[in-house]
Amino acid sequence: MIEQLIPFLIASILLTLSPGPDIIYVLSQSLVAGYKKGMIIALGLVSGIIIHTSLVAFGVSVIIKNSESLFWSIKMAGAFYLLYLAYKVFTSPPQPFDQEKETKTTRKSLFSDFKTGFIMNILNPKVTLFFLAFFPGFLWDTEKDLMMQFYMLGGLFMLQAFVIFSLVALLSGQISKLLFKTSKSYSFLKWFQIITFIAIAILILV
Repeated sequence: MIEQLIPFLIASILLTLSPGPDIIYVLSQSLVAGYKKGMIIALGLVSGIIIHTSLVAFGVSVIIKNSESLFWSIKMAGAFYLLYLAYKVFTSPPQPFDQEKETKTTRKSLFSDFKTGFIMNILNPKVTLFFLAFFPGFLWDTEKDLMMQFYMLGGLFMLQAFVIFSLVALLSGQISKLLFKTSKSYSFLKWFQIITFIAIAILILV
């Protein structure tokens, strides 16, 4: 078991650190609004892994893989959701980063950030198909409860992803406080968000 979990953890860390929609999103939002927003988004993103793990464990991922129309429908939904977020940022006035305001974040805004991360993750079918290809190679006993093994792998993947995303959020939040203090930087951050959302939408599609 340990002989399988250690290589799985190492591979998972390398995969999480590689440039992808999730880590780019955490990075951009932490730069724009501080580490707290980034960490809540990270929690939403990794919570979506429960859904992808369940799809693999119950075999639903095979259906998605074999149905091109279903696969593209989910991808299109994810891309349109990100474009909708870009539109929301475009139509809102630039919000200056305020450290004091950051510490008074409301429950409603926290839930909104969590929901955004969660939806963004579950609407990326590539994650499910990746898990379908990745997880079976690290099962340690095909004669025992496979579902339990899938969920253990999913839980380990969630844990390391949240740790890495949290570190990215903390670092980005500190950088934001140091660099983005002028009115010009507020405008830059607004367009940085818009471009990031559009770029992630394209990443999901291609």
